[in-house]
Amino acid sequence: MSLSTSPKAALPIIHLLSSGGFYGAERMLLDHCLATPGQHQVLFLDAPPELIARFREAGVDAKGCTGLGTLLRHLRQRRSERPLINTHNFKGLLFGWLGATLLRLPLVITQHGFTPRSRKQKFYTWLSLQLCRTASVDRVVCVAESIAAIHRQASVRADKLQVIPNGLPAHAEMIPNADRQRWLAGYVGRLSSEKGPDLFLDALIALCLQHPQLDAVMLGDGPEREVSQARIDAAGLQRRIRLPGYQTDMHRWWQQLDALVISSRTEGTPMILLEAMQAGVPVVAFGVGGIPDVLEDRHNGLLAAPNDSAALGRQLDTLLTQPGLARQLRDNAKRTQQDRYDLKALAERWSQLYIRTAREARA
Repeated sequence: MSLSTSPKAALPIIHLLSSGGFYGAERMLLDHCLATPGQHQVLFLDAPPELIARFREAGVDAKGCTGLGTLLRHLRQRRSERPLINTHNFKGLLFGWLGATLLRLPLVITQHGFTPRSRKQKFYTWLSLQLCRTASVDRVVCVAESIAAIHRQASVRADKLQVIPNGLPAHAEMIPNADRQRWLAGYVGRLSSEKGPDLFLDALIALCLQHPQLDAVMLGDGPEREVSQARIDAAGLQRRIRLPGYQTDMHRWWQQLDALVISSRTEGTPMILLEAMQAGVPVVAFGVGGIPDVLEDRHNGLLAAPNDSAALGRQLDTLLTQPGLARQLRDNAKRTQQDRYDLKALAERWSQLYIRTAREARA
């Protein structure tokens, strides 16, 4: 149920993003709209119809927006309301910056993270940082301290920057399936280079050959699906490392997984990390992006040096062979999520930021 105030009294907030599906940023935005006071509207610059429908079914005002001209007409129609624009990802930032500049509307940029691996992505990262330095941008909210550091290095003013990590709404206690005899490690995410499915397989293929009771599952889809399946087949592990595809409901998987493995090359504050912590599934991860802000090695998770698949495998082996440590990590992770990454408390910080930004823009 939405915690927003009544539409007449609430601050109008227009979110802009392009999206290919319901991933971490989309999950964060949906929860955010439902929990943070304000009259939220989500304009998808590119998105599959089923994603827009998912937001609408949850009670969020969401619609597709075809092109910059359509967006500007929509913003002009609502200009008298003085809506605040909140952008997500590069295309949202670019279109939002143009709209806010032309119509003199308050602008908040949410930075979920960067993936500057290709020349095009590096250019997008550079341009994003340059736009954040301009007077049109009132606030830049980073989901992790490591992302804020990138902005500081690019000379974005410190008074514009704020770190507000992702959070989760309270959830009913999950009861693990205690009947299974085998041990299951999971990868959850898009099968694309920045998420490191190849690094996951580097670690898991060797471990599966070493531990007959170990299975793995890669939940997601993407451009590296075929090459991942080919590697699994070549190792003769097609019955033990499965690729069920993209999942719309993680509930049953959290009941089955003994560990979540995050092999990403780059991250912000992954929603899937917080979901695993809340569900009581121990996490083994590379220490990239905002992950070390959340996890302390051997306290509430296990960390490996970035891109070091051998170290990732050793940490997973530790988890597999030390059930007492696994229970300790699980319990501490659940407390960390409840104490520091609860959506209700974080939504209040967002609400105050929106109110302050709108007030300063009117001054």
